[in-house]
Amino acid sequence: MATVVANQEVAQGVFKLTVQGRFTGKMGQFYMLRAGDRYPLLSRPISIFDITENQIDFLVLVAGEGTALLAGLKPGDTLTLDGPFGNGFPQSIGKTAFVGGGIGIAPFYYALRQVPEADVYLGYSREAYMVEKFRSASRGNVTVDVGGVILDKVDFNAYDTVIACGPHPMLHAVQRKQGQSNGRAKVYVSLENRMACGIGACLVCSVKCKDGRKKACADGPVFLAEEVVFE
Repeated sequence: MATVVANQEVAQGVFKLTVQGRFTGKMGQFYMLRAGDRYPLLSRPISIFDITENQIDFLVLVAGEGTALLAGLKPGDTLTLDGPFGNGFPQSIGKTAFVGGGIGIAPFYYALRQVPEADVYLGYSREAYMVEKFRSASRGNVTVDVGGVILDKVDFNAYDTVIACGPHPMLHAVQRKQGQSNGRAKVYVSLENRMACGIGACLVCSVKCKDGRKKACADGPVFLAEEVVFE
């Protein structure tokens, strides 16, 4: 069990959850979080937003009962926290763009600690949040779009590496945009699949790829965009 230090609502239905302790993780990895010991039984996969010496931060979007319980935690409460899981982001090579849609912005703040010169594109449907934190962490450009299509602002041909995280329709659009570019950039997508175990045992997070089915939690959640078959 881990102890909550703070839980701040940063936008409607979005909470920055801070947990005390010493934690590890690579950029793009996630932890499995669960509040309560009876229901719901399954933990929720939440990307690492930040890690410092004595705490770890997550951005939690309320999307159901499990995340609502996480959002309701108060300082001093405890939760079950396991991880880190997943393959994480690749080590970027050359000029890099991080593209986040909605709660998909979450893993890129921690990623900026390792690739601070990356350009960051943050897309929101209704309300922007955490933008100033991204600007303070970045030595590159931070582009924000509210209510539009953040991908319209990204020129894939200007980058060597593009990493995107967000809802499946956005990531499918990333794949299509890559196909329309001249192929210079290596393009990766981080999938927001439902998960149950985090270690590849249960197959709940199965992903259809061109060379067969893979597990988002163990083989991913980060895949080359060209590998994934979006349905």
